[in-house]
Amino acid sequence: MARLSFGRLALFSAAGILAVGAALHYTGRPIPWPLDQVPFGKLVPTQAKPPAPVAATPGGRGGAGNRPPVTVVTAKAERRAMPVRLDAIGTVQAISSVNVRSRVDTQITEVAFKDGGYVKKGDVLFRLDSRLAEALIKQSEASVAKDRASLASAETDLRRAEELAKRDFATDQRLDTARTQVATLKAAIRGGEAAVEALKVQLSYYTILAPVSGRIGVAGLKEGNIAKTGDNSTVLVTINQTDPIYVAFAVAQRHLPDIRAAMAAGTAVVQATQQGGAKSAEGTIAVVDNLVDATTGTIQIRASFENADETLWPGALCQVRVTLRVDPEAVTVPREAIQTGQNGSFVFIVEDGLARARTVVVDRTVDDRVVIASGLSGGETVVVDGQLLLTEGARTIERNRDRGGQSPPPNQTSQRGSAG
Repeated sequence: MARLSFGRLALFSAAGILAVGAALHYTGRPIPWPLDQVPFGKLVPTQAKPPAPVAATPGGRGGAGNRPPVTVVTAKAERRAMPVRLDAIGTVQAISSVNVRSRVDTQITEVAFKDGGYVKKGDVLFRLDSRLAEALIKQSEASVAKDRASLASAETDLRRAEELAKRDFATDQRLDTARTQVATLKAAIRGGEAAVEALKVQLSYYTILAPVSGRIGVAGLKEGNIAKTGDNSTVLVTINQTDPIYVAFAVAQRHLPDIRAAMAAGTAVVQATQQGGAKSAEGTIAVVDNLVDATTGTIQIRASFENADETLWPGALCQVRVTLRVDPEAVTVPREAIQTGQNGSFVFIVEDGLARARTVVVDRTVDDRVVIASGLSGGETVVVDGQLLLTEGARTIERNRDRGGQSPPPNQTSQRGSAG
């Protein structure tokens, strides 16, 4: 064979050096550098040390036992007083809303209130042109006065006829005629007096008074306009009663038995916070609708509030919180501790440094606490952070909540944001 060229020889030499380095790295021996310090072909291979045996741990089988412990944040399952409450969105409604209309057709002569002000029941709102009604009353009163004068004359004639009849100077026909005349005039007077009363009632229509106390709106008609009667007439003004006031909201029909029981026991308390406001009003359940909405499966409820300071405004949306009762010994855990799996809700508890999954039944959530119906008895140490890295029997290192800003120790892992 022809002798190898110098280039090919150099290429084979480089490949051999790389192979020797790979072999030394695989056996764990240090690689001498530069390699030309050891004569090529004179390296004496040494026996590699056998790998150390794997120690069995409770964390898993095979290689899982070598996993480092998981750093977790824990908290205690506590027994504490927890309210049974419902949250909903409500609408503020005036208990009484009155559209004021005219009962006569006439001109407005005065508007006696300020737009948007507060009025009391009986305050004058509008004055209307009542001159015609006043004239009719005077006419009727004059007619009554005339009839009374005629009655006085007829009664005198009757007395005279009775005296003549006793002396046999007057016939019975004359006596009966006199008596009829007196009775007729008395009836006419009573009719005239009734007509005067009717006209006075009509005269009261010309001064429009506030039918309820409340916040008044903007006048629909001002002075000089003609007020009309009828349902299609212009509304003169609207008054909304604001104290007390309703807040209407809907809850699921499954809560109806608890609501009725709380109303019977007198323990139901309602808080309403108007959107955009920081102050809450406290009231009671006043009305439960007599029909469940079959379309939505909800029932309408109205709560009554004292609203002297007008914290709640008609038509506004508000957050409603109904507290039905308070459970004095409820088992609770932080909301972050609850996890959801294929078999339902569960939590990880820590026992002797090991993680154990515990199935629980969630009753309700109140703020940042979850009330547990079954599965925990209180006092258990539950994991609130780091659940995604946990398995049954995994080793754990607990980190308190107040050290949440510190970094975990080396070779330990924490998983934030794993709580469901």
